[in-house]
Amino acid sequence: MRWALVKVCLAVTVMVVVAFAVPLGLVIKEMARDRAFSDAERQAATIGPTLSITTDRDELDKAVLTTEPGAAGRMAVHVPASDEADSQPVEIGSRRATRKDLETVRESGRASITEVTGGSALLQPTALGSGGTAVVEVFVPEGEVSNGVATAWLMLAGVGIALIVGSVAVADRLGVRMVEPARRLAGAAHDLGEGQLGTRVPEEGPTELRSAAVAFNSMADQVVQLLANERELAADLSHRLRTPLTVLRLNAASLGEGPAADQTRSAVEQLEREVDTIIRTAREQRPQTQGQGGGPGAGCDASEVIRERMGFWSALAEDEGREVRLAGVDRTVRIPVARPELAAALDALLGNVFRHTPEGTAFAVDVHHSADAVIVLVSDAGGGIADPKAALARGGSGRGGAKSAVGSTGLGLDIVSRVAESTGGDVRIGRSVLGGTEVRIWIGLDGQRPQRRGHRVGRRRRGVTRRNAELRFRSGAGPNL
Repeated sequence: MRWALVKVCLAVTVMVVVAFAVPLGLVIKEMARDRAFSDAERQAATIGPTLSITTDRDELDKAVLTTEPGAAGRMAVHVPASDEADSQPVEIGSRRATRKDLETVRESGRASITEVTGGSALLQPTALGSGGTAVVEVFVPEGEVSNGVATAWLMLAGVGIALIVGSVAVADRLGVRMVEPARRLAGAAHDLGEGQLGTRVPEEGPTELRSAAVAFNSMADQVVQLLANERELAADLSHRLRTPLTVLRLNAASLGEGPAADQTRSAVEQLEREVDTIIRTAREQRPQTQGQGGGPGAGCDASEVIRERMGFWSALAEDEGREVRLAGVDRTVRIPVARPELAAALDALLGNVFRHTPEGTAFAVDVHHSADAVIVLVSDAGGGIADPKAALARGGSGRGGAKSAVGSTGLGLDIVSRVAESTGGDVRIGRSVLGGTEVRIWIGLDGQRPQRRGHRVGRRRRGVTRRNAELRFRSGAGPNL
């Protein structure tokens, strides 16, 4: 649209310049010609008084030489012979016009301009005192006829070019003023489609584009609100359904043997599969947006959330004879994750401990924090995970449909991975100090999404920070890592 506006303005300006400059140039040329011949007529008229008094050659020579064209050899006087018998025609100066043209002017009594070699000749009839008609010829060179025309045309061309350049510049600025808001609006729409929910458009530019920007910002706010509600719903489903279901499954396992017990356990397993399907569907429909915790301003106290959830799971652990250890939650630790999402992630990991380890297996939750990250370690004394990479692959978004050999769908690790990655962190599985599995959740405190593959510098810097923190933790730095 910008270049279209420039082209239209350029075409209009060129047409206007041509419409005015061409006629004006012709008028200037005609004015220069009229000026040259008017001056020639004035010079020819200065000989008239002398011719009305005398036709003497010497007197006429003196009169011709006193004029500017006569001194330059560009004036001639043609006096016809009188009626006296011994009278001869008198010619002063060099004749350039033909005798036919001279006779025509003398007979008609009107001035005439005729083309001659090197220019034009003005033939001016002048009455003599004796009653005849003399013809004064003034030669006007071609240079005088076009004197100043080229300069005037150059000035007109310069003015026309300046007008064209100025109009193009003005049109370009106007185009930028119109195009930039539209381009920003298109870019913001693309960013919003990519999941950058914080994108907003400055309400600038023409009235129509300002109205479009206002409508876009209102729509983006509504989308953020709807997605926030959807996130809350997904987290609430994870928290409200998975946790009681785990307790129900454990209770069903203690019913003993018999048809009723088997039917109850089968029904619980069927219900668990249906709940997993519901949660997976809800999470697959959720876009991977920046800041899953609800935006830059959202967050929670990790220590408070972990203490609350451990209070719930500790009661169940006591019933099964499990030893529980909790460390690092004695101080406030703010993280850029919404409270429901952190609770869902922790419930998912602890639920896996209860599901995939026998009764009496001990587990622990440790929280370590530094200036730029928080590490949450969930450890158990079970048999461990034979293939951590495969477990994380099952936990990847959209890859949790197939169960493993121990019956895991990967939904728990999917929930945990999304929480960690939303802050620029990650999830790793290893061998715990208790002898079983250790799931380490790295939560970044800047709330930024992790950089995509190819940004090696950013990954290397985060890797250095992560390794330094882990070394301090392994060396016994304690909760204030």
